[in-house]
Amino acid sequence: MRPRDDQHPARRVRILGAGGTIAMTGESAQPALDAEALVAAIPLLGDRDGLDARTVVNVPSAHLTLADALLICREARDAARRGVGVVVTHGTDALEETAMLCDVVHDAEAPIVFTGAIRPASAPGADGPANLLDAVSVAASEEAAGMGVLVVFGGEIHHARCARKTDTTSLTAFSSPQTGPLGRVTEGHPTFWSKLPRNPPLDPPDLDRRVLVVPTGAGDDGTLARAALSTEPDGVVIGTLGAGHLAVELLELWGEAAERIPVVAYCRPERGVVLTGTYGYAGSERDLRGTNIIPAGFLSPQAARMKLLACVASGLSIDEVRWAFRQDDG
Repeated sequence: MRPRDDQHPARRVRILGAGGTIAMTGESAQPALDAEALVAAIPLLGDRDGLDARTVVNVPSAHLTLADALLICREARDAARRGVGVVVTHGTDALEETAMLCDVVHDAEAPIVFTGAIRPASAPGADGPANLLDAVSVAASEEAAGMGVLVVFGGEIHHARCARKTDTTSLTAFSSPQTGPLGRVTEGHPTFWSKLPRNPPLDPPDLDRRVLVVPTGAGDDGTLARAALSTEPDGVVIGTLGAGHLAVELLELWGEAAERIPVVAYCRPERGVVLTGTYGYAGSERDLRGTNIIPAGFLSPQAARMKLLACVASGLSIDEVRWAFRQDDG
């Protein structure tokens, strides 16, 4: 961690508005504020040199399409390529997905920071202004350079590959079950105590592919798996129990599918990872790793889906997808 240097010129910052609760007002929250209005409501931002704001979209994140998400990520990446720190204000419902996609395409040193709010802008104790101030301080900092895409929320700094929304209403709605936060923001100053290595970027021309998430549970007879495969998806992210375990018949079904399309497996526990050889019974992780199924490592199912979408849309082969996911595999 670098020592604080108040004489070092701050990086220029661009705020990209993508809607969400932070931009909503009213007794029944509805989209109302564009990016410029978010800045205008915070005097400390209005007086800041080298800051500009523009709205990309202004919708609840549950309404975002994959094309919207890719547009947001490209605009953020393109600004970062010019050395500008970027803050994306985004709805928390799908913030994980867009932030993960952005980390996949981000190939510059300047940081990209996602933030949002749990309470609408017109609510008592609205948290959006504090989150936005913190996010700008991270995006402007030299310490955040080269760290990829971050999520700043409730004073905590998380990496996009690890961040999950784990609480619906708490002002610290995001956490990183596998790694914990990378740092925090105090009195407008970000402090980092750890970092994640960056992955090689991808540049998908679009996300016009179908990648499904198929969970599993006790007594799974494969009905949902067969229904998913009948739609002829371009890839599938599958749930496993424990440390990479499936019923024997279900593993056989997915193993056969993995010869034709990329099948990525995540663990149901939030802090799970597919083991290598602890268990040896039929359907255990040894059998799973003996197929062409690709372990997702510590990625959540929603993060794994966005990464797999980018992989298949970029034209990667199954072996190349395996290589891309191996970087996060335990």
